[in-house]
Amino acid sequence: MNIAIIGAGALGSVIGFHLAAGSNVILIDLWAEHVHAINSGGLRCLIDNKERVVTLSATTDPSGVEPVEVALITVKAAQTAWAAEVAAQVLTTDGVAYTLQNGLGNVEILSARLGKQHVGQAVTTLGATILGPGYVRVAGLGTTTFSITPALHLAYAIADRFHASGLPAAVSTDLNRMVWSKLLVNVGINALTAILRVPNGALATTPTARNLVRKVVEEAVAVAQAAGITLNLTDPVAETLAVVQATADNYSSMLQDVLRGAPTEIDTINGAIVREGARLGVPTPCNAMLCELVAALEETAPLRVPA
Repeated sequence: MNIAIIGAGALGSVIGFHLAAGSNVILIDLWAEHVHAINSGGLRCLIDNKERVVTLSATTDPSGVEPVEVALITVKAAQTAWAAEVAAQVLTTDGVAYTLQNGLGNVEILSARLGKQHVGQAVTTLGATILGPGYVRVAGLGTTTFSITPALHLAYAIADRFHASGLPAAVSTDLNRMVWSKLLVNVGINALTAILRVPNGALATTPTARNLVRKVVEEAVAVAQAAGITLNLTDPVAETLAVVQATADNYSSMLQDVLRGAPTEIDTINGAIVREGARLGVPTPCNAMLCELVAALEETAPLRVPA
């Protein structure tokens, strides 16, 4: 099986690092310095404070990529349209692009370009951080679950490749509840860590931060209930705080974006809750405020006072 990973950020790089040993894998990304570092010196990965290196192909130009049966979409939401165009170039006629992205709305963008028969959903709890060009750190080997649609055989095939590479994986008939359950956890972590400029664990260390987590997650739960979504979470607030503590040293993806001055995924995470809340008549004032604050962080990045 040929596999393309479209988006060689933290998540895509960690997956590529693991899959490289037993699969024909190529990373596709616009970050030329990262691509060059991988091609010239391999992809370095820090796992449990031990550094390993694998040889892996990477490119910024998909035009010369050999056709692939599976494309894993691991870009941020702002690049989904670009990823769809890349997938259209590299997928075989019966290939499938699985989105492992955060939030809501990415499947629709991919399907509009590729057709529903070529788009699958995946949910991952893998944690990763980019340390520099060609260098990534594993923050947690969580499970990646693939939808059985639109191609059952490919879902099992890619899950098997994950397993063989040391990455936990599963296949499921009901990804919707998993997507929403992960969304609720991201709602409670990403924006707050980005605004406060703290690693995940800091959200559990003070009563004020914990209360903010509770407020935004409870709003999201109310929206999910109004939408008729059955969640995998018995106690969403407690389970979000458990994730916070389990990934205490990790920098959330949104915090990493803010620190780089890059666009965030606020619109597909907290913004998705606000939009669904408005559609369903559920108030979401805390999530709306977080959206505005993160948008303001993005807009004022060039004016930021140095620490």
